[in-house]
Amino acid sequence: MRKLGNIGEEAAVKLLKKQGYKIIDRNYTVRGGEIDIIAKDKDTLVFVEVKLRKNDSFGRPSEFVDIYKQKKLIYAAECYINSNKLNNPSCRFDIVEIIGSINDREALKISEFNIIKNAFQC
Repeated sequence: MRKLGNIGEEAAVKLLKKQGYKIIDRNYTVRGGEIDIIAKDKDTLVFVEVKLRKNDSFGRPSEFVDIYKQKKLIYAAECYINSNKLNNPSCRFDIVEIIGSINDREALKISEFNIIKNAFQC
C-alpha cells in the first residue's frame, strides 16, 4: 500500500511542478498527522494531500479526505508552521486526485488528474 502511495506522490510532484508549484517538503510527519507534499504556489504555502484510485466507482478520490482526515492535516500543517517559525503565512489545503492504473513495471498510467485548490478550510 505504501508503495502505491509513493508512486502516486511521485506523479503528483511532477504534475504540480508543471503547474508552477515549488516543492518544499514531502511526507512531513508528526505524531497524529502527515502531509504528503508541502509546496509553494506563488506566495502561498500549500499543504497537499494526494489520493490515487484505480477508478471512481466508489466515489471521487477527494471524497476520501473526510473531516477526520482534514483535522489531521490541519494539525500537521500547524506543527509545520510552528516548527519552522513561520509568521502567519498565507496557506491553503489542496487535494490532488489521480485516477489511474499501475502496470507490471510499477509505472503509473494516469487516466485522470485533478488539483482541487483550497479543498477545505481550517
